[in-house]
Amino acid sequence: MKEMDPVEVIVEKECYAKEGVHKGMQGWICLDDCTNSYWLVCFPQYGEKDNIATISIKEKDMKEIPRMDPLVNEKIKEQFGD
Repeated sequence: MKEMDPVEVIVEKECYAKEGVHKGMQGWICLDDCTNSYWLVCFPQYGEKDNIATISIKEKDMKEIPRMDPLVNEKIKEQFGD
């Protein structure tokens, strides 16, 4: 993975959920630097809305995707009432 690659979270973990990030949410890699198998990932919303979170995600807890869609994040966020 490298900076700006689109990714999707493939697990539901409490440590991510506390930050508002849930399984299926999509983001992009913020830095080319991977530390202890963790990547800094930004999870945006559509348009001018604030990002949901920018947090470290374990490499095995996400997968690369061809293209990111911030509307997916908003739909998932609604389901959890975040």
